[in-house]
Order: sequence, then C-alpha cells, then structure tokens
Amino acid sequence: MNNLSIRLQQARKAAGLSLRALAGLVSLSHAAIKKYEDGDVYPSSGVLIKLAKALEVRVDFFFRPIKVSLENVKFRKRKKLHGKAEEAIKFEVISQIERRLELENLYPASPVPIFALPSDFPQKMNRLEDIESITEKLRNHWKLGLAPIHDLIDAFESQGIRVFIVDTDEEHFDGLSTVIHNQPIIVISSRWSGDRQRFNLAHELAHHILAHHLSPQLDEEQACNRFAGAFLFPREAVFQAVGKERRAIEWQELLLLKEQFQLSMGAICYRLKDLGVIKEPYYKSLAIRFRQKGWHRKEPGLEIPSEKAHTFNQMLFHALGEEYIGESKAAELLSCSLIQLKALRQVQNSYAYPHQRC
Repeated sequence: MNNLSIRLQQARKAAGLSLRALAGLVSLSHAAIKKYEDGDVYPSSGVLIKLAKALEVRVDFFFRPIKVSLENVKFRKRKKLHGKAEEAIKFEVISQIERRLELENLYPASPVPIFALPSDFPQKMNRLEDIESITEKLRNHWKLGLAPIHDLIDAFESQGIRVFIVDTDEEHFDGLSTVIHNQPIIVISSRWSGDRQRFNLAHELAHHILAHHLSPQLDEEQACNRFAGAFLFPREAVFQAVGKERRAIEWQELLLLKEQFQLSMGAICYRLKDLGVIKEPYYKSLAIRFRQKGWHRKEPGLEIPSEKAHTFNQMLFHALGEEYIGESKAAELLSCSLIQLKALRQVQNSYAYPHQRC
C-alpha cells in the first residue's frame, strides 16, 4: 500500500461507504476501487477528481504524507459508538491534527509551548480527595487563581495542549484524548452546549494529568469527573460563593453560579456534594427534583456559549503575514479556494471560515 491507497481507504470508511457504494458514485467497478486501495493500480487524474468529489475531500488530501496515527485513544462517550461513526470521527481528528502540525512545522521556531506538569506534582494519588490539591497546584502553575476560566481552550493551548473541535451530530460522542509526538491532544464535539463542552475538556485534561498517577483502587473515570469539577469550580471558590455547609440551595443561586463559572447546575450540585457542602440525602432529593422538572435534559436560563478553537486560524494568518507560507499553502491548509482566502484576508463578511475538513 502507498500513501494514496491509505488515504483513499480512510476517506471511504469515514464517509461510511462500501467499496461497491463508492464505485457506484464514480461509475467504476468495486474491483477497481479495491485495486486502488490495495495499491495495485494508480488512479488517473480524472478518476482522482471524481473520487475526491464523491468523498468530499480535496484532491491534495490523497497526496498528503502520513504523519499521524491515533493510538491509545480514550473516547468519552455515553454509549458504544457505531464503527462508521468512530471511523468518521477519527478521520476528522487526524485531518485536523495533520494540518495543524504541518502549519507549526512551517514556523522558524515552534509557536507552541511544551506541556509540562508542575515540578511538585505527586507520584501517586490514593484518594479522590487528593484531586482537590492537584487541581489547585495546576491552577497555580498556570496562574489561573480562583476566578472562572472564561476561555478554556485558550488556557489549554497556552500550556501546550492542542485542542480540536469535531463537527459531528453523533449524540454518543463527547470527546477524546490522545498523545501525538509525546504531546497531549484533546478533542471535543461541536454538538453540545458550552457548559457540557467545558466539563468534557476538563475531563479529558484529567486523563492526561492523572495518567499513571492514580492508585489502582481508584476508578479513572470517577477521578476524572472529580478533577473536572474541581478544576472548573475550585474548592476555595465554592466555599467563598456558598459557604462550607448548607442545608438548602436556592434554584436561582445555582443558576447564577452556572452563569458565573459556566458549569451546569447539575454539575454544581454534584460538586457541592463532593465537598460536603450539602449532604448526600439532600443531593439525592435535588437530583429527583431536577428530573421531575426535566432539567436533566435542558436546564433553565440562557445556554452557555459553545467553546471556540481559534488557535489554528490565528497561527495560519500569522504565518501568512510573516510570509512563512504563501496564499496557495494557506488555502490548502484552510481547505478553501484562493478566492475565499482573499476574502478572509480582506475581512469581507460575505465569507465565513470554511469548514476545516480535508
């Protein structure tokens, strides 16, 4: 197999097409498609154009060097993803990561800092309660203090954690974490509201932070959930906002905290229970009332705005302005035409950023 054959197979699987289905779209036999994917036959330029159109990729996608493979991926999902959906998500993730790394390599010096844990990070955590001090150390190391983090993706990127957003309607996918070239990668779905995206981001961060540091007695998913709550709503901030012990919490109080810390009301209740601010029986009664009101599906108040990943676009136009790249390469990396790129450079509102797929 060669690069082109591997790319063709990736794109076909991501599109959820069988050999016969793709062959039908380009008026070829399934045997011909198989020969292309096996690397036995090289398609003509005309066939490549048809394949690219059928698979909704750019022709140059087939010639892009293979630089990234997703291994040891930890998916955050509510139920098992169908094979086709998982393939499509991996395909989109690989495409975004490859373009990002290609752009970074075109800079004279890397524009991304190296991710590192605090020097006093503990080797082992034996209790869930230990995670509270871990998140405090990390927030201090990142100079975040106790205030709400309003741009979470920017905070991650400034520490060398590359974040990507996948545009998918797959309801069972929340996010994933992986490591590429020894550096952490986090991916979240565009489908969800901002509060859920933020929790998923913090949860995936926890997989990187807590890896190899958890006692075997601790459940990793439970620990990552505890980390996410603690990172987004620090212990001292909780005590300052609501006190150390409460018999009851007002709905409006929860709504205001949600708006301030951009964390769901349900997650805030769970956080209060974790810290012993409210007792377990009262928390359970709150959970029952949440379900009775239908708030477990949609909470009251304004929806928290979705997170935005803008680092790639900023880096690209920086590189274009400094002439590290030309317009053709910039258009290729953005997956847009030269006309669209020129409109973007002139800040013409008639063009939006193209969907960064391939």
